[in-house]
Amino acid sequence: MKDGRGRPRSRFGVAGRLALFPARAAARATRGPIENAADEHLVPELSRLADRAFASDLPEELARSIAEHHVLERVAAELADSGALDSAVEKALASTRTKQMVERLVNSPEFKQALKDVVSSREVRKALTEQSAGLAEDLAGDIRRRSVELDVSMEARVRRHRPTGGRSSFAGLATRGVAFAVDLLAIAAIFAVLAGLLALITAIVGDLRPAWLAGAIAGGGWLIVGSAYLVFFWSEAGRTPGMHLMHLRVRDRNGRPPSPWRSLLRVAATVVSIVPLFLGYVTILFDARRRGLPDLVAGTEVVYEQR
Repeated sequence: MKDGRGRPRSRFGVAGRLALFPARAAARATRGPIENAADEHLVPELSRLADRAFASDLPEELARSIAEHHVLERVAAELADSGALDSAVEKALASTRTKQMVERLVNSPEFKQALKDVVSSREVRKALTEQSAGLAEDLAGDIRRRSVELDVSMEARVRRHRPTGGRSSFAGLATRGVAFAVDLLAIAAIFAVLAGLLALITAIVGDLRPAWLAGAIAGGGWLIVGSAYLVFFWSEAGRTPGMHLMHLRVRDRNGRPPSPWRSLLRVAATVVSIVPLFLGYVTILFDARRRGLPDLVAGTEVVYEQR
């Protein structure tokens, strides 16, 4: 069989011609001067064979064989085991040329604009918000769990009995204490904002007159803000932000949020309970429904909110 130029075609195809190429090149080289053999015979013949090889199925067969025998994986594993790959990567990263390329890329306007677009994208903001909310919820959940465990442990030590497996529906001392601490921080923040506004007003219109009124407002302002805060959230929502964080709810005997007057009475009893080193809340450890002095006076109870 002959090819398109009338020459005999090898039955082994391109691969066979590549295998026989050294012998043919040597035979042709003996026909002319040695110094002209490469120019006249080797290079043209090699170019023709390479062109035919690339035009045939040889590249696909070679790639299929490499993939089938996992050649690349074996080479990479060998380079990694010998340390040559790590060494090459370290040299490439430590080279001055690589550092210059990275510096040019980072300082380029295109990279800065792309980074700005990514950071300000809606997807990134949503992901950051969800991650932050998830982290805060996980932290709050861990605090709630530990507080409930501390409620049971404290009550068991005071009453000198082993804690039962069931969980009480009434909030204990530790859980209520964490909620109250959060509310105190919120009240302090609100008071700071109002005090700043009052200071701005007095700087514009002058000091308040008479002086005793200014002193009364300054001295009792914190108590006024705290009372309004507690009465509003107890009567309207049945829980303050701190109680919401700890999944607590205050209710009256009918299971509803306490009325404003009952809430105000509860605030007064809370102040009385706090003044002597929070002794008004010691009754929570002994009462079957875990009621403190404010609950006993106002006829309320604090329960874990079922979710």
